[in-house]
Amino acid sequence: MQPAEIEALFTRSDGQYLCARWGRPIVPVVFGVAEETLPVFKGAIEAVVALAGHKMAETDPELGVNLMVFVFRDWAELLDVPNLDRLVEGLGPLVARLQAAEANQYRIFRFDAQNAIKAAFVFLRMDGALSDMPAEALALQQAVQVILLWSDTAFTTSPALALAGDMAVLRPEIASVIRAAYDPVLPAVASDPAHALRLAARLPAPN
Repeated sequence: MQPAEIEALFTRSDGQYLCARWGRPIVPVVFGVAEETLPVFKGAIEAVVALAGHKMAETDPELGVNLMVFVFRDWAELLDVPNLDRLVEGLGPLVARLQAAEANQYRIFRFDAQNAIKAAFVFLRMDGALSDMPAEALALQQAVQVILLWSDTAFTTSPALALAGDMAVLRPEIASVIRAAYDPVLPAVASDPAHALRLAARLPAPN
């Protein structure tokens, strides 16, 4: 990928460049999926975390769990989740906005004192489009989208996944960007577009 392409992955619709990675081990929990699907989601998260060279843990000393994935059929179901309104400020108005937009997914990030990611909430409303996706592809897509703070417009024209036969796989160039962003030499948070040049310098040379 060219530096400009990498820069676009982290340049938000308001023009701000912002790339952030997790500053602590990831402790996931998934709600609302069948028991046989649970290992699919956790396996995808483990795979992407390993790709990044990051770590997972059994518990977060501050939060217990720090990556919560909610899978449901209707946004209104979130209003019935005990104590979720304490974790997600303004849950009622948020649900109303998402219902009005007919959105099928939404992510919320929380940050530590250094502005690295310390928690994330993933909401998936299983409409026709998401229900048609194989569980493996859906899980991998969501794992990729929470491993870094991507732009709100990233992957709108070019998806993070590609098909290899009948299987959805992470595009190699996106995998390389994830690995580069977790290089310990680089800062956990960057708001200067020049950061994209540093990421590009760490990508493998084209064959």
